[in-house]
Amino acid sequence: MVEVLRRYFQAWIENDISVLKETFSENTIYIECYGPEYHGLSQILKWFDEWNRHGRVLEWTIKRTIIHEKTLVAEWYFKCYYDGNTDGFDGVTVADFDNDNKIIKLCEFQSKSEHYFPFDE
Repeated sequence: MVEVLRRYFQAWIENDISVLKETFSENTIYIECYGPEYHGLSQILKWFDEWNRHGRVLEWTIKRTIIHEKTLVAEWYFKCYYDGNTDGFDGVTVADFDNDNKIIKLCEFQSKSEHYFPFDE
């Protein structure tokens, strides 16, 4: 499962849409960290193509993973260039897999990568 997610993240860096067909089941549900939701592989492919017309993923690094049965939780750092702006953030993916090791549901959650310490002196 970790290798499937790692290949998927690398596909964004390399703008390789073919990997998505190996990664997701036909009826996948994909929920991005800021709200958009895609139903089915065809919508995911359309989103990937459209997104890469406007931007480029510069980095998507997995920091750690937790596996429980057919569910993978991965903490990561993401950095991209999109419509003239470079941005990065920390995030978490929760991905459920089917028996063919394809993702059937994926949810992302975002956190700011810049941290501050309000109670340090």
